[in-house]
Amino acid sequence: MSTDVLEPVVATRPERPHTPEADLPRPRRWLGLFAILAATIMNLLDTTVVNVGAPAIQASLGGSYTSLQWIAASYTLALAVGLLTGGRLGDMFGRRRVLLVGVVGFVAASLACAVAWSPESLIVARVVQGLFAAVMIPQGFGLLRDLFPPHEIGKAFGAFGPIIGFSTILGPVVAGALIDADLFGTSWRMVFAINLPLGIFALLAGRAALPKATRPRNRTRLDVTGAVTAAVGMVLLVYPLVQGREQGWPLWMFAMAAAAVPVFAAFAIRQHRRAGSGRDPLVELTVFKRRSYTSGVLFVIVFFGAIAGFSLAVGMFLQLVLGYSPMKASLTMSAWAVGAFIGSGFGSTMRNRLGRRILHIGLGLMLVGIAALYPVFQIAGVGALELLGPLLVYGVGMGMIFVPLFDIIMGDVRDHEVGSASGMLESLQQLGAALGVAVLGTIFFGHLDVGVERVTLITFALTAVTFALGFLLPRKARA
Repeated sequence: MSTDVLEPVVATRPERPHTPEADLPRPRRWLGLFAILAATIMNLLDTTVVNVGAPAIQASLGGSYTSLQWIAASYTLALAVGLLTGGRLGDMFGRRRVLLVGVVGFVAASLACAVAWSPESLIVARVVQGLFAAVMIPQGFGLLRDLFPPHEIGKAFGAFGPIIGFSTILGPVVAGALIDADLFGTSWRMVFAINLPLGIFALLAGRAALPKATRPRNRTRLDVTGAVTAAVGMVLLVYPLVQGREQGWPLWMFAMAAAAVPVFAAFAIRQHRRAGSGRDPLVELTVFKRRSYTSGVLFVIVFFGAIAGFSLAVGMFLQLVLGYSPMKASLTMSAWAVGAFIGSGFGSTMRNRLGRRILHIGLGLMLVGIAALYPVFQIAGVGALELLGPLLVYGVGMGMIFVPLFDIIMGDVRDHEVGSASGMLESLQQLGAALGVAVLGTIFFGHLDVGVERVTLITFALTAVTFALGFLLPRKARA
């Protein structure tokens, strides 16, 4: 057995306080940062890969447009379910161990995606990917605080943001290039296989540099029944929205969606009882007594649903309707990502000065971008140049909101509720994305010739709803 801190050899030597800086020399701390970054980048790539690779996947594996929706939604839905417990696993078993287990599982699921032989096998592999991502991702920021002393944590986060931003821009472009290159006849499969070198690096660097648990483990038992109940409710809600169009909207689909309401009610009752008996609930329901947090929950679901659904529709429109190659579609959509990178820098700098006003500035730019895109989509044979400007403006507005949003929603939350409240927002962000793919994807694929125009109008309306909800959020971001 190895220990993290060795006892001093000389008894008279004063013992230093236990700090991350004492545990690791400086180079290994930064190696640990890059291990966390590699894990985060894998998740970012696989969140958006379907927007680039879906037509190539359909050409290779067959399947319907509904299958394409499931390939996108299954990942985010599984991620939403897993995030309810993913963070707790790190507290119980150690963040390093849980992150490394998540990396191994994620890479294995990525390889399963790469060798998928049917749409169904790919969807199953995507579910497993999402579950392991939910184990892997919540450990990152806690590990950064374990790795870096207070005077360096700002540098670590300062490096984290730009690298993630550039990865968001380059990731889809690299995916488009891999699909177009069709190396060894792999086509879209390389988009998933690229996780192998990233995952191996994250695993080796993480084992070498990430600190082992130094505190007693939290022996609190997970609320597995509660997590399963929440998962059932989410599936009951999302499944009819994705599958209904293909099935012709039978009555049992509506009954299935309606059944989600009592299931979520049962989940809420269970969480209330666990809190009342002194056991840790998955969700602190007391946060929902605050209008600002409840409004924030609605904001997150609508906002991320609109973004995910609109992104899928635009990516599919470029390839299925305009006939763009994956590379050309990725380069066109990169204007959106570049705008988000620029906007996130502004949002990070100005969030404390502007408070929730920055949300309205960002949403206003998004509305301008959508309004400019609508007439462009109506032009027969529209070129990429006409799309770049509106996509850039939309992206800038979106990026302004990403950084400060959760801190603003959490402005009135009490200290002991922060962990549960933030975890719930992360889960609902993914649920909102799954709902957006389900609803807006169904509208797009149901009317392919005018689908992107209808989705654009609905996205404009949903963005206007979030603009109104923004006035119900706290004025200041949480420190």
